[in-house]
Amino acid sequence: MSQLDEVMITRAIIERYTEKLIRATDVDVAIAGAGPAGITAAKYLAEAGYNVAIFERKLSPGGGMWGGGMLYNEIVVQEAALPILDEFGVKYARYKDDYYTADSVECVAKLLSKALDAGAVLFNTISVEDTMIKDNRLTGFVINWSAVDVAGLHVDPLTIQCKYAIEATGHPLEVLNTIVTKKGKDLNTKDGNIQWEEPMDAAVGEKLVVENTKEVYPGIYVAGMAANAVYGSPRMGPVFGGMLLSGKKVALDIIERLKE
Repeated sequence: MSQLDEVMITRAIIERYTEKLIRATDVDVAIAGAGPAGITAAKYLAEAGYNVAIFERKLSPGGGMWGGGMLYNEIVVQEAALPILDEFGVKYARYKDDYYTADSVECVAKLLSKALDAGAVLFNTISVEDTMIKDNRLTGFVINWSAVDVAGLHVDPLTIQCKYAIEATGHPLEVLNTIVTKKGKDLNTKDGNIQWEEPMDAAVGEKLVVENTKEVYPGIYVAGMAANAVYGSPRMGPVFGGMLLSGKKVALDIIERLKE
């Protein structure tokens, strides 16, 4: 083994990361949030041959799936979503009736693996702090290091251009919040504003999360828990079938738009 050079290690990291980031400055689809819905969407979009970049504000992608229910790292998935688990190679077991369980860590790991293998690229520790909107249509994300926001530093951001975007930041609705704040109540909701999520009702929430997965503002779709939050539907807890189905639905919907 040759002797390692510390400066060469540094240069390799900087150059390779910069290459990835440059390729991501103009993509077909930009996704904010690497939770289960965002990762699932990325896999199907990338498999279809589209250039996809995910931006995750935290160090570890996976959203709320990692912790299962109250740190019991098991999740529940309904039968309707089992074909998606099969496609990702996730093992599961029937508990009873329409209740199937899977290891939450395995699930996140395999979702990520398949999405990245398909060609999606994921940038962690990067937050979407604003949007680019031209002619009343979202055309990209404004991004910055999450640490810059946490530290309260005044550092100007960079921009990412995309044909379509997906808001998948979950409960906080980090992207749509900026749109409402700066453009007013102009969303595809009953009054143009964010409705925010209702108290937990797993059965209703799981059904509506798929129905709520749609274009919420020109150029940006909403998926996963963010879909229920923007349309005022219930939260669901550690059941994830709807999240997976939402991620696949938003990918297929955008693919049809991109084909046009």
